[in-house]
Amino acid sequence: MLIPTFGVQLIYRMEQSEQEKLNWSEFMKVEMRVGTIISAEKFKEVRNPAYKMIVDFGPFGTRKTSAQITKLYTPEELVGKQVIAVLNFPPKQIATIMSECLVMGCVGDEKEVTLI
Repeated sequence: MLIPTFGVQLIYRMEQSEQEKLNWSEFMKVEMRVGTIISAEKFKEVRNPAYKMIVDFGPFGTRKTSAQITKLYTPEELVGKQVIAVLNFPPKQIATIMSECLVMGCVGDEKEVTLI
C-alpha cells in the first residue's frame, strides 16, 4: 500500500482518522509544478541514503533539493525524469545544501519512495 508523502524529506504517515483536513482555500495556496531533473548525485553528507538534485521548472527557474529515493532509482535514471514538486515551502537546510523545493512521492510497504 502506498502512503502519500509531501516530498521525501517530510513523510506524512498518519492514519486516515487522524489526518487534519485542509479546506479548499488552504490547498489552493500550495504551488505544485512539474519540473525536469537535470542533475542527480549521491548526497554523501547525510545520515540516510539520499541524492542531491537540481530540478528545472522552466520559467520558475532551477531549484536544489535532496531526496531519499535511492532504493528505486540511480542518479543516471533520474536525469531527464519529470517530477511534481511544491515550490512555495520555505527553504530548508539539509546537511550542506539549502533545499528549495519538496519533490512529491509515495512511500511503499518497504519504505521505498516512488516519485510522482
